This record gives sequence, C-alpha cells and structure tokens, in this order.
Amino acid sequence: MSRDKPMLLRIQSPEGTKRIEVSPSASTCHLFETIHDAFDLNSFAFALYKEKNKKDEIPSSKTKTVRSLGLRHGDMIYLAPLNGAVLFTNNTPSGEPIDESVPSTSTTGAVSKPTTTSSSTPIRPNINVKEDEVDMQLYKMDGKIQRQRDEKLCRHNANSRCVHCSPLEPFDEAYLREQNIKHLSFHSYLRKMMSGVDRGKFLALEDISCRIKEGCKDHPPWPKGICSKCQPNAITLNMQAYRHVDNVAFENTNLVERFLNYWRATGHQRIGLLYGSYEIHADVPLGIRANVVAIYEPPQESSRDSVRLLPDDKEEVVEQLAAALGLRRVGWIFTDLLAEDIQKGTVRHTRNIESHFLSAQECIMAGFYQNLHPNACRYASKGYFGSKFVTVCVTGDKTNQVHMEGYQVSNQCMALVRDNCLLPTKDCPELGYVRESSDKQYVPDVYYKTLTVVISASTVWRSEIGRSVLYELSSSNGSVLYVIL
Repeated sequence: MSRDKPMLLRIQSPEGTKRIEVSPSASTCHLFETIHDAFDLNSFAFALYKEKNKKDEIPSSKTKTVRSLGLRHGDMIYLAPLNGAVLFTNNTPSGEPIDESVPSTSTTGAVSKPTTTSSSTPIRPNINVKEDEVDMQLYKMDGKIQRQRDEKLCRHNANSRCVHCSPLEPFDEAYLREQNIKHLSFHSYLRKMMSGVDRGKFLALEDISCRIKEGCKDHPPWPKGICSKCQPNAITLNMQAYRHVDNVAFENTNLVERFLNYWRATGHQRIGLLYGSYEIHADVPLGIRANVVAIYEPPQESSRDSVRLLPDDKEEVVEQLAAALGLRRVGWIFTDLLAEDIQKGTVRHTRNIESHFLSAQECIMAGFYQNLHPNACRYASKGYFGSKFVTVCVTGDKTNQVHMEGYQVSNQCMALVRDNCLLPTKDCPELGYVRESSDKQYVPDVYYKTLTVVISASTVWRSEIGRSVLYELSSSNGSVLYVIL
C-alpha cells in the first residue's frame, strides 16, 4: 500500500471499539485528537497503548509520526482513562475545577503508571484557613431564593408551600436566566457542588498547574525524561461557571473624577490601585461585591498609548495605612481613552467586538495581580483557590461616553500566567501566544473545541455587564485559538 494512503486502526475502549483512519505521516498528537473526536470524549484524560495490559504506551508528540510507532493497517490500539477520569459522559459541570491529564511521553523509554486516587476518602474542609469576613458571613446563610405565594397556582393555605412558591436554590438555572445573571457566584457554586447525595464530602478544589512535578525517580529529569506522574496536565479551555466577585461599586463619583483628571489634563493614560473591602451583594444569590473607597496611583510613566509602572518606595507605607483603616487592595483600574470631540466631551469607541475588549497584555496583567492576591478557601487543598482581585477598564462606550467595565480572568488564565506560559504579541494587542516548550521549560498542550468563556465579567456602578471579550491565543503548533473572555 502507498506510504501516504490512510491506514485503518481499531480503537478499543471501556465503552466499545471504533475504527478510525489516519495518515501514516500524521503526528501522534493528531492521532489523539482523531480518537478524541471519534469517541466524542469530554476531555483528553486518556492514554493509548499497543498492548491490552497497558504496556508499550503511545506518546503524544508533535514530532513523532504514526509510521514511527510501527503500526500497520488493521492494528488494535487500547484506550484507557487516566486517574479515573470520566470520558464518555457529559455530566461534568462546565467550569468545574477538574484536572485533565494528558498521555505520558518519555524520551528515555521509561513509562510510569498513572497514579490513582481513592474516591472513597472524604475530603474535610480545612477550618484553620483564615477566610475573608464576607465568606464567613455567606457560609452562615442558607442562600435560598424566597418566592411569594402565587394566587393562581397555589391551592394551599398560607402556612404551606408547594412547587410554585417553595424557595429556590441559589444555583437555580431558570431563576438565573430570568434575572440575566450569566455566572454563578462562587458560594452558589460551592452549594451546587455540595447538593448531591454525598453532600460535598468529596469536594476538593485544586488549582491548575502547568509545571512539571519535581522529585520523580523513574527517569532522568526534564528535558531528558518525563512520565505521566510528573507531566503537567493538558489544559482544555472551557467555560468557567462561577465568578468570585459579582459586582464592583465605587463609594462616590469623586473617586473616579479625581482619577480621570490626569487624563483630562495631559491626554495620557493612567493606572490606579483600588482599595476597599468585600461585602455581600444582595442582587445575586450569595454574591460578593467589591466596594471601592480609595484609588492609589503608584509611580508611573505614561503616554497616549502606554503606561509603565515604576518601583514604588511608598508601597509598604500605603499598605500599612490601608490596613489601619480596615481597607485592603481589591483591584486595579486603568484608562484607555482617546478624545473624539473636546467641546462635546466625547471619546472614541475603540473596544468592541470588531477589535477587542481586553488586550493580551491586560489579561496577563490581570492574571498577575490575581495570582498576587489569592482567595482563601477552606475547600482547597493548599488553602487558596482563585482570586477576588478585580480589573476595571475605563474606556468609551457605543455612545462615545466615558464608560467603565469590570473583569476577572479565569483560573485557567491565572495558571497560564503564573507558570509563564502566556505571552502578548508585538503587533496585535488582541493576540496572545502560548509559549512553546523548550529545554528550559515544558509547556503543556492547550486544547479547545469552540468559543469558550474564560473571563467572568464583574459589574460596575451596580449594573450588570453583558459583554464578553473576544480573545485570540496562538498555540504552539501555529493554530489560533479564538476565545471569548
């Protein structure tokens, strides 16, 4: 048969056997993607083997080809889930913090069996974690959405409840859709995870890691060797169902007016740090609001198109003063304003679906700040999960008026920034680039299916923001990931 003629391979999985066609010159990474699509799997948490007893593992590589594996037309390949992953159902809530493994690759031939975790061991919350006061208050609330008696549908007395007037759970999808709430609050998400039969005793929130685990003794250290135990999990971009902060409010308009005076006087952009506190937001079930009472402008060099932060000798003094006043750093704010008509006071509408809402550099900056201010959580193994740090952009809206929009990048973006995997581009502000693996740093594969929401928008001036950010990430193999942030 021709060397380039597609060969037929049989894939045996726990759910049955399927046939696929693949070119002998295709990479093994393409083989994994073909099998993923053939079985309609919900993640890449699986490994492939030539032998039924899980020996002779097939690595996922962009350089190795199917021909180099010695496979022939009609051969059988065996698919096995990793770490007990559920591959053949779609019941996993999108945005749930589940690690997705990638097939192991070993440059030295040393292959280690994936480690397994026991699902019968309950996870107990760490009560020693010092959480924020607003979190402690929300834990004490039942979060039920109260409803009034429906005179048309309710046929019972005033002391009874029925399906038409009984309280709703804070994560009720119909209610959230009716109120135009696009994301669950973080505590509503926790209640949803603890509403099952096990009552959340197996709930464990894990931060995503893009780094190779150190201390593996089964092979030489990277770049000479890597296995499934130390290899970081692949990242599949998906929609984050929850957000840590649901609203951003400023104590008074003078705060923002004083901040904008610098741009009005010079035409240069400005960055400020938001100080305030977190409190309960009543408009969203179990929601949290960042209440801003002060804006601190650190030393910076700015121009019409850029801002460069300088070392701040007064940072420690500012933090001490804020702590004495009962305040903390809750976010950062920046301007992107271009005057259109000085007499009318209008500004240009530059950030839209045709351009971008947040640039790659701004997303990376937001992820950097959120990593500096992690969110304390009793259900996280390390005591921290996500962040409450918010990003506020001051720009022009559709009516050419000064407008404010709030954002938070997702946990996936935080992980990519923390582990130095995400870079901005020089010529296109809306484009980001996933760093390629090298001898100095291993970068896991980033998979995607469709447009995915990876940034949750906060609200500004107590009004919901209904926009998303169209963001493009270039992968290491040259393809472009179009992502809604």
